[in-house]
Amino acid sequence: MQKDRFGLPLSTSSEPAAQAYNSAVDNLLCAGAQLTVGFEEAIAHDPNFALAHIALSRCHAMYGNGQKAKDYSLRATELAEQATEREQQHVAALTLLAHGKGAACFVAIEKHLKHWPLDSLVLQPCLGAFGLIGFSGHADRDVRLLDFMTQVAPSYGDDWWFNAAYAYAEVEAGQIDSAERRVTQSLHRQPGNANGAHIYTHVFYERADLSAGAQFLKTWLQDHPKPVILRGHLAWHLALYELALGNSTSAWNWYDKELSAPLHGLGAPVPPLNVLTDAASFLWIADLARQSQRDSDWEALADFAQRRFANAGLPYADFHSAIVYAKAGRLQELKNLQSEMADLASTAKVQAVNAMVVAGLIAFTNKQWKDCVQGLSIEMHEQVRLGGSSAQRDLISRTLIEAHRALGEREQALSVASARPLLGELQTA
Repeated sequence: MQKDRFGLPLSTSSEPAAQAYNSAVDNLLCAGAQLTVGFEEAIAHDPNFALAHIALSRCHAMYGNGQKAKDYSLRATELAEQATEREQQHVAALTLLAHGKGAACFVAIEKHLKHWPLDSLVLQPCLGAFGLIGFSGHADRDVRLLDFMTQVAPSYGDDWWFNAAYAYAEVEAGQIDSAERRVTQSLHRQPGNANGAHIYTHVFYERADLSAGAQFLKTWLQDHPKPVILRGHLAWHLALYELALGNSTSAWNWYDKELSAPLHGLGAPVPPLNVLTDAASFLWIADLARQSQRDSDWEALADFAQRRFANAGLPYADFHSAIVYAKAGRLQELKNLQSEMADLASTAKVQAVNAMVVAGLIAFTNKQWKDCVQGLSIEMHEQVRLGGSSAQRDLISRTLIEAHRALGEREQALSVASARPLLGELQTA
């Protein structure tokens, strides 16, 4: 029997299938390019390889291909009947994810990892800003993520992938020095790990080290030119650094090259949630910095939001869609979205918080400064429920700062800025 990268048995007798699968797993854990290709190769060598099918399902879900994700998960479930208990549970957990049952999936993953903590592709969906914990809607999700990682850490030792993922949990929990040690160690072992590059970028961001952060990203993107799945998001970080440093032309070049291309179906596949949120966030922050250039960008993004996120339900996507519709003047789409959000506001705290945030952001677009301050100031400590990283949610704080400034409330603006390193740096720039 073949084995995976951590020594767990694989139910395939084909050595080429196992080799292709293990290489594809490494590529996925690196947030690499063409995630599906290696798993497709494994299936070509062994069509009955259940784990390759469920991994392919996971890749299609990451690319936003929901129906393909479901189809491959169903085939994996059929094939897993002949596999080991570990593989059957592996497939069962990720099948729940493919069918949008995130809460049930997390319960299944927790149970699974008690027996097989080194089952990395089962662990992976829980991690990061867009993971099951990140999008759990809990106000203490950063603490939960770090605790979760700490529990499984002894099994992983010095593994490069786990160290990078662990570092992200530390960054969000405010343990910046430890995160830097861990992620630099990870990148030393695997320089091509886009996840590691991303997390190192968060270290620079949380230290407000703009120049060093920008230089790191320029070098990494130049040295690793393949269209990795996180390339656009790394470009988003770099573009924001460039805006903050006053390099507007460079910032917009990165936007045009990496962030806007997927809106028009150009370039390699990118997760649609990244496309929406990165492009919307950049355009909004460029407006706040008075470095915007083209109103037409909002129209293209509104078309994308309507295609890929037509209905409310995921708070992090919804508040970005709302600002896109407002900026593009798509008032009917905005009205429909806010109506759906109002219906959801009674279902969970995260939905109620999101409705208030959206109301504040829309008030800002209408220059209703007091209403903006009211919407964005209420329960600021609860906004972590919306998902995304601290760096991504800084969009809300930046907007609140500008609303206070518009009202002549300098002390209040400084108070908001002082809570976050980069915002304080921008206030003194």
